[in-house]
Formats: sequence, C-alpha cells, structure tokens
Amino acid sequence: MSKIRVGISGAAGYTGGELIRILLHHPHCEIAFAHSRSNEGRKVYEVHEDLYGDTDIAFSETITHDIDVLFLCNGHGDSKKFLESYDLPSSIRIIDLSQDHRVHNSSGTRSFTYGLCEMNRHEIQTATNIANPGCFATAIHLALLPLAVKGHLTSDIHINAITGTTGAGQAPSQTTHYSWRNNNHSTYKPFSHQHLDELKATLNKLTGNSLPDIHFLPNRGSFARGIHAAIYLESELGLQKAETLFHEFYKDHPFTHVTTAMPHVKQVVNTNKCYLKVEKHQGKLMVTSVIDNLLKGASGQAVQNLNIMFGIDETAGLKLKASVF
Repeated sequence: MSKIRVGISGAAGYTGGELIRILLHHPHCEIAFAHSRSNEGRKVYEVHEDLYGDTDIAFSETITHDIDVLFLCNGHGDSKKFLESYDLPSSIRIIDLSQDHRVHNSSGTRSFTYGLCEMNRHEIQTATNIANPGCFATAIHLALLPLAVKGHLTSDIHINAITGTTGAGQAPSQTTHYSWRNNNHSTYKPFSHQHLDELKATLNKLTGNSLPDIHFLPNRGSFARGIHAAIYLESELGLQKAETLFHEFYKDHPFTHVTTAMPHVKQVVNTNKCYLKVEKHQGKLMVTSVIDNLLKGASGQAVQNLNIMFGIDETAGLKLKASVF
C-alpha cells in the first residue's frame, strides 16, 4: 500500500514531538509537514532535541492539502478555531488531540468519534474525524470500562490520580518550574478537573445515564511523564470474578494488560501500554491503572486511532520498550 501522508499542526509541543518521533519510524506513514507558526523555518530537532540525527524536517508555517490525515496538537480551544480558519477538504481525516471535540463532538460539517480504542474500535474503523481522549480520562476509563459494560458501577467512584509535569504542556508555569515541582506534591482542581466531562459522557452512555457520583482528586507529581490512578468503589463482585471480567474484556486489545503485580509508572513510560491491577479490600473493589500520559494518554493513542482508521496493524509504529532504568 502507498504511504499515508500525515500533517501535524502544533508540532512544536510535547504531543507534536512524540507524534513526529513515532511517525518517523512508522512503516506505513510519511510526514508531509510539521506546522508551527512560532518556529517556522527551524529544524524540528532544534526544538525536539531527541530527534537530532533522525530527521532534517523543518517546521512549516503553511498547511497543505496533499495529505490523508491531519493531527491537531493545538492548545485547548484552538482546534475549533483552526478548523474554522482553514478550509480543509472533507477527504482529509482529522485526529484532534485537544479537548475541543471530546464532549461537543461537532465542528462545522465535521462530526467527531471519541477515540477510546478499547471501547469504540468499530466506530473508529469507519470514522473520518477522531477526538483523541484526555490522558487522565484514558487511564480512568480503562479501569472502569469492564465494570460499566456489565452494570457493576452501582456506587460512588473514588479516584486518586497523579500525573507528571508534561501533563501541563510545554509552556512554562509556576507549577512546572523545577524549583517548585522537584521534591514536591500537590492536589489541583479537586472534583472539578476538565477530564471529568468526557469521563461522565462516555460512562453515562454505557450505564444508561445511571452513573453514580465520581469523586476525582488529581495530583501533580515530581516526575516528567506518566499517570498512576487508583480507583475504588463499593462492589459485591468477588476478586476472581472481577479479574475474569477484566481479562475477558481486554483479551483482544493489544495495549491494555491485566496484571497480578502492583503496576508502577516506569513500566509503561515510553510505551502505548496500560497496566491494570484489580484488588478486593473487604467490600471495596480497587483498580490501579498506569499509562504514559504523552503516549497512551495522547500521541500513542492518536497513532493507534490512525492505524484502526486506515485498516492496518493496530500496533504499527507502537511497539515501544519501556524506559524502566
């Protein structure tokens, strides 16, 4: 088959850099352009220094139409503006990594499919526009999907999750400054994080709008990348039945793995994997979920969506090894 021609808008940010890194070695893709107004003319490796020696692509200020798919790595709120500003042919498929189309899933004449591969694989196969899920939402969804599908979300859901500094994007801020973040830990946006909206929207569809309350405490960690989420709820499910439920649900999904050992972030950093562990503590069912926020939580999942959309091996370009040490 001919190569899939790819454009990337907002290519100078963390997710754009990860997309470039993956797609340079993807067997079925070629990068047509890496768009960045603020870096026009600069070599990609001058911003993404890990790509020195891998590519001589320069950032472009222009968007061309000779592509098959466009990744939008723009800031939240900017993807809708981008699509309004550029008259893109309907033949160009869109994968939006911002939050703009995850809940309000239309923009002009384009409608967006929520790109959670483990839930919407069949819809993604025929979709032309994808709203890539958020990083926290991905980690939490994967911990809850098997329970939601089988009607086991019947009590309040409690979530304590921590993310690395890259979750805040590349633009510097007080809370990503090394002196503030190093040897530090903080909670932010308690019970009000923006990913709750897409989480509730998806789970409500699966539970018939009978979703119990979700209590979400997001935390900032003193590390660069990764998400560790601990989710628990009251449940009558026994441990063996719960483990069987999770194994059966994910048996045909190549990146989500149920483990008996307590997972940790270093196992998944630099991969598109999610590791899940199910436990029972008296009447409470607990699920631990770990992902790389920039890969399974962003760029890796976006490429997984591309693979499914174009009918190629779902794991193409994503057979990455964790950087444990």
